[in-house]
Amino acid sequence: MTNGLIFRQAPEVDAMNEPELALFASVLMHVVWNLLARQQPAKAFALWWALGAHLLFLGVWGFPALVMEAHWTPGFAALLAISAAANGVYFFALRRAYNHAPVALVYPLVRSSPLLIAVWVMLLFGDTPTPMVWLGIAISVAGLMLMASGDSRGAETRAVRWALLAMVATSVYSVSDKAATGSIESFRGLVGFISVGYLVAWLSLSVEHYRQAGQWLPAARPPWKVVLTGGLCVGLAYALVIHAMRFMPAAEAVAYTNAGIVIACLSSIFIFHERHRWQRRLFGAGIILFGLLLMRLAR
Repeated sequence: MTNGLIFRQAPEVDAMNEPELALFASVLMHVVWNLLARQQPAKAFALWWALGAHLLFLGVWGFPALVMEAHWTPGFAALLAISAAANGVYFFALRRAYNHAPVALVYPLVRSSPLLIAVWVMLLFGDTPTPMVWLGIAISVAGLMLMASGDSRGAETRAVRWALLAMVATSVYSVSDKAATGSIESFRGLVGFISVGYLVAWLSLSVEHYRQAGQWLPAARPPWKVVLTGGLCVGLAYALVIHAMRFMPAAEAVAYTNAGIVIACLSSIFIFHERHRWQRRLFGAGIILFGLLLMRLAR
């Protein structure tokens, strides 16, 4: 399919370099946020504060551009609704998964979405990746699975089910976000677009927290520098990924961001000296990098 919302292309200016720079910045923001969040106690609910900070500052900045600049059609409105709903499901399922298993098991499973994204796009829109890209995505996903298997001590089956639901939700909003890029001209508009989904997610997390704790506010608050940094990184990191989708398939853009998991893995081993199953995790990180390299060579 070469018409409509899915593959309406952005201008060709800087098309060779801009997506790589956007993804590189996205990975750095993702790593910074995760390094900060991992040091916060669970009762602080750092993600809730980060999403709130994003909405308060970047969301307010992006919403007017979304309203005024986007090419509003029934199709675009449907894509916005799909992305927002999928974002809500993603964060809800991710929090549920973390209640039953550690991040080291849950997050690699969730980040295995590029393979499913490629399948969705092929089935729905007839856009088939090259064999080299299929191979690169499959190898990188295999590396993620290996990393997850090394930390599955006592993890309940329920955690895996919630993680897989979060992975499916990721694939859904990635495909709809890719489709929506053809109707949003500015980066500010993209920030407004994802902020709608983050608003739904923040409200969903707020309700879930109230059901569990009996209060709307978390019991503690991270330091303000963590909250503000999270508000900056969480939203902008994904807006940059969507921007990169203007120039490349959604599955590839999302797959490249898994380089952040590799950096986080190396940091945990060599900086924080977390030695549990370190050989397996390091080998999995190498497999992920190899898969990403194959994808890059295929471009």
